[in-house]
Amino acid sequence: MLGKERSKSYNEFIDEEEDDKDEGNAQSPGFFDGVIEDLEREEPGDGTSQEDDNKGSGPSRRFSKTCLRNIFTVVLILIYLMLTGVAIFLAYQNISDFLEKLNNPVMSVTYKEVDFFSAPGIALYPGKAQLLGCKHHFHHYIPPLVDPGKSQPGDCVMEDVTYFGPFSKQKMRALVVRGPTEVRRKEAIFMQFSLNETEEDFSAINYMLFSNFGDLMHSANKSIFMRDCEKNYSLWTFSGGFRTWVKMSLVKTSGKNNDAVEFRQESAVVKFNDKRPDSEKSNQLFFAVFQWRDPYTQEIRQIVTANGWNSIAILCGCFMALFKAANLAELTIQWIIRMRKRHLRNKNRELKQIN
Repeated sequence: MLGKERSKSYNEFIDEEEDDKDEGNAQSPGFFDGVIEDLEREEPGDGTSQEDDNKGSGPSRRFSKTCLRNIFTVVLILIYLMLTGVAIFLAYQNISDFLEKLNNPVMSVTYKEVDFFSAPGIALYPGKAQLLGCKHHFHHYIPPLVDPGKSQPGDCVMEDVTYFGPFSKQKMRALVVRGPTEVRRKEAIFMQFSLNETEEDFSAINYMLFSNFGDLMHSANKSIFMRDCEKNYSLWTFSGGFRTWVKMSLVKTSGKNNDAVEFRQESAVVKFNDKRPDSEKSNQLFFAVFQWRDPYTQEIRQIVTANGWNSIAILCGCFMALFKAANLAELTIQWIIRMRKRHLRNKNRELKQIN
């Protein structure tokens, strides 16, 4: 009896193999066939009689195997859907982050130490005020005033330029002074002005800083050069009756299309104690000191933190996950079809045996 059942199972196995070859499935079934074979090995054959199968043991086991297969199929499908969703989300998030970093570059600030600065241009607009003196001093020391309100000897390099303003279209007179260069020796330029009378509501002298005094001296048209400087740089003021100490720092900004140079300054104002006779106090005095703050140049650059290679690597991983999920889904569908056909064949054989 046992030999007959074994020969019968062997014949059924040969028939199933021939049926699979007839279906044209030449490719290997993959890891799903391993599960199928494990499940088929559990089918009753050895040590059981045909009478026990007829008593109901076989249908219950077939039902349990069918439920197990269905649960396994649903779990696999859910895993494939989860992998596909994660891959799509990662791809979308990576592309969004890349575009955000590309459109919003960050600013990188570096400080470069120097021994000398190129001489800046200090453009003064005295109006009716008269320059009494301009002198270089070093090591952060300015000697006491001698005969304030009177002309003093000076050693500054100056250039007088007349031009029409870019905004007001009025005639402007600028007294351009060559700025300090020796930052290590704490070079400073001390200037004083005198103003007898004014029609303005406030007593002040405007000034402007630009990057290089040599650019003005080598310019073919100094009037146009000063007009362009006034268009691009800011005007500052220092008031009468005070000593305004201006400490300059240079900032270079590198943009996408062009580079810009900007002066940042710190001002300290000290009141002038006027000890002149009352007859001379009608002449208002202005004092200004220009000096470099420290021997560092600040450079600001725009840096794009988006890395194209990292984005490409992540996208490749996402696409590989999508292709793998699609491949697994295809194998799952093939496995379901094969299980369905095999179930129908076994059912037909059982009906024939009963008949």
